[in-house]
Amino acid sequence: MKTNRRGEFLPPLLGILIAALLLAVLPAMGQQPPAATPPSQDPPKVQDRDKDNADPKAGVNPQPGTSNDRLFYTLPNFLTLENAGQMPPLTTGEKFKVVARGSFDYVEFPWYAALAGISQAQNSEAGYGQGAAGYGKRYGAAFADGTIENFMVGAVFPSLLKQDPRFYQSGHGTFWHRSGYAISRIFVTRTDSGHEQFNFSEFLGSALAAGICTYSYHPRADRTLANTASVWGTQVGYDMLTIVVKEFWPDIRRKLSHKKQAY
Repeated sequence: MKTNRRGEFLPPLLGILIAALLLAVLPAMGQQPPAATPPSQDPPKVQDRDKDNADPKAGVNPQPGTSNDRLFYTLPNFLTLENAGQMPPLTTGEKFKVVARGSFDYVEFPWYAALAGISQAQNSEAGYGQGAAGYGKRYGAAFADGTIENFMVGAVFPSLLKQDPRFYQSGHGTFWHRSGYAISRIFVTRTDSGHEQFNFSEFLGSALAAGICTYSYHPRADRTLANTASVWGTQVGYDMLTIVVKEFWPDIRRKLSHKKQAY
């Protein structure tokens, strides 16, 4: 899930997500102390947790080492693992497969349609024009922007640099500790061998994606270095806030599940 080129409506969307996260997580963390895990028990397997978190329409997880989870039961969250510990590395083919699975998920099509509609209403990138033709160009550009960035950050550079594109949710500590951990994952990631390394895939991948998109199919008036840098910075910031939401989504999901059971 990606935003449009200029990110005019990015702050409102993220504001809603962060507000929902704070309202859902802070009361729960204040009332429910973390349960101690007996040292003799092995950590839960990702496959077992996926039975509870899986998309009901997706069936059994088709790819080991990933998940079937969806943020707010809707948005693909296949590269997030909950309390998974050390996991076998994904192969190059598996990295491309899971990114393709998320990029062309059925939710993405209406999502980009909505982004294109908002962009058209704001007359963002006026070179596209208005009417059906302008909307079609905006829709295609939004879909291409998100897909290219997904593949660069989640598959191409992780394969070249042997980095792990998955986000390992912490699930332990205070709200601020976990927020700090999530934010740090933009800068630090795991290698395929399990060591920590600067997240070159995020920064190089999003930078190359911004350059490719800006200078290939966007209006000529927007093909500037300043615009490319702005898109790059917006995307990295968006990814950072999204990771914070991913860190606390299990807490929100448990709270929503408890509410459902109460009825």
